[in-house]
Amino acid sequence: MGQKINPLGFRLGTTQSHYSLWFAQPKKYSENLQEDAKIRDYLKNYIQKKMKIYSIVEGITRIEIQKQIDVIKIKIYTASPKFFNEKRPREIEELQRNLQKEFYCVNRKFNLAIIRIAKPYRNPTILAEFIADQLKNRVSFRKAMKKAIELTEQANTKGIRVQIAGRIDGKEIARVEWIREGRVPLQTIQAKIDYCSYPVRTISGILGIKIWIFVDGE
Repeated sequence: MGQKINPLGFRLGTTQSHYSLWFAQPKKYSENLQEDAKIRDYLKNYIQKKMKIYSIVEGITRIEIQKQIDVIKIKIYTASPKFFNEKRPREIEELQRNLQKEFYCVNRKFNLAIIRIAKPYRNPTILAEFIADQLKNRVSFRKAMKKAIELTEQANTKGIRVQIAGRIDGKEIARVEWIREGRVPLQTIQAKIDYCSYPVRTISGILGIKIWIFVDGE
């Protein structure tokens, strides 16, 4: 079971929490879900175009949305030092105002908070973006995977598995290649495992990158 299911959904309520926190009546549920997706897309596009932060290493890894009756609290998790320089507070206020205009609702405010990730290379999304960059620059896939594993070892993780699938190196037949370092106990629900799947467009087609990181366990 643990091998086949998404590791984050499998651990909901134990080591993993929801990215959206709100309650809605059944009729309003889909509406709220779509609004969350629109807010996330809007934030990512705004940060890429207006703030000119293109890569995820310098951009955002996770957006949490918490809805209350009169407030929507949004937490943006980032590894970028660019978010915390002197000019940014003005830009963030402007972003908050634009959000208010875009998703206007009577008697509802937006509250934006930006949280910096202390150890970026414990985050699978950042590592996947790093590997994707290497593959786009025609670096050997094994070299890119090994370099990613080295970076996570410096961040004191207990184990990592990196998998790349597709037409690797432009070969005609698609295949799956993977490397594991340390322990990745997918069936242990108490084990805190972070996971991400990330598509990357290369010259020979789209490759899929999957990363499992065993951060900590009970």
